[in-house]
Amino acid sequence: MKRRDLMRLPMLAMAMSALPGAAAGVPARRERCSVDWIHDGRTLRLSLLRQSAAGPVALYVHGATFPCDLSVGWRMQGVSWLDHLQAQGFDAWGLDFAGYGESERPPVFGADPHSAPPWGDYRMAAAQIAAAIAAIRRQRPRAPIHLIAHSWGTLPARQAAIEHPEAVSKLVLFGPVATREGPREEAAAPAWALMGSAEQRPRQRSGLPADAPTPVSAEEIERWCAAYLATDPESATPSPPSVRIPNAPIADIDRLWAGENLVDNARVRQPILIVRGEWDHVTTDADAARLFAELSGAAERRDVKISGGNHWLHLQPRRTALWSTTSAFLRD
Repeated sequence: MKRRDLMRLPMLAMAMSALPGAAAGVPARRERCSVDWIHDGRTLRLSLLRQSAAGPVALYVHGATFPCDLSVGWRMQGVSWLDHLQAQGFDAWGLDFAGYGESERPPVFGADPHSAPPWGDYRMAAAQIAAAIAAIRRQRPRAPIHLIAHSWGTLPARQAAIEHPEAVSKLVLFGPVATREGPREEAAAPAWALMGSAEQRPRQRSGLPADAPTPVSAEEIERWCAAYLATDPESATPSPPSVRIPNAPIADIDRLWAGENLVDNARVRQPILIVRGEWDHVTTDADAARLFAELSGAAERRDVKISGGNHWLHLQPRRTALWSTTSAFLRD
């Protein structure tokens, strides 16, 4: 074992020992809540995952392809990001957007995907965040509510922060998508798409140097992929097995990377942390610099790059640095 790995072990041990029940190997208690979101006259049930504490609220929203159980709630070595947030005194929540995880699937999922335009864009998602915040506020009327968002989820998080400035105290943008100048996709996009293990598995290596080892073991990747397929009750129907996901998030990113500004970033007023892995190909140094400049109206701006991770930093060994960086910003 290398010396730098030996130095990391005490830090990981401290992070784990601070968690409720971690020393005894007992997972922290979780609960499921639901909230109704009305869209086009239909009510869809949204799922909220919660690990309760008496402190400020930290609400996590996921990216374009996998839900909270596979991100903020995913336990590696027995500990998840939700566990860490709870241990740090935060009332930790995670929202599954409609069409993902434990939330209800929209009716369009039962139709030909090419019969409708991409479903579930960032404005729909921002409305779902607002519904989740309202539900949390009913339980925690005086607690500050912070948003933590990953990847595409940073678009609706920013939009929600603009539309409900009094409801969001701070904003963490983990691996955020930013406007780029590139070609526009001309082909019509379907309402929903299929995503399987073959598409997800290589993402642990995206952006990594060729000589860098894969951050996690093959066994861990396969454990995650099996859990991912289990998030969709109909994943075994297509061949190969795949998860149905709303396609508007991918369409949003295509529009963003074709030079279209979707969110008026200058209108965000809350303190903001941009945090990313050094090998994140979705949030490059140029992307972070551009977004940092566009967020000129924020009360405070920080840009932190963490060594040794890519866009899946939260599912890799350096995730503990991401956790501690985020908690420090929210507590500051």
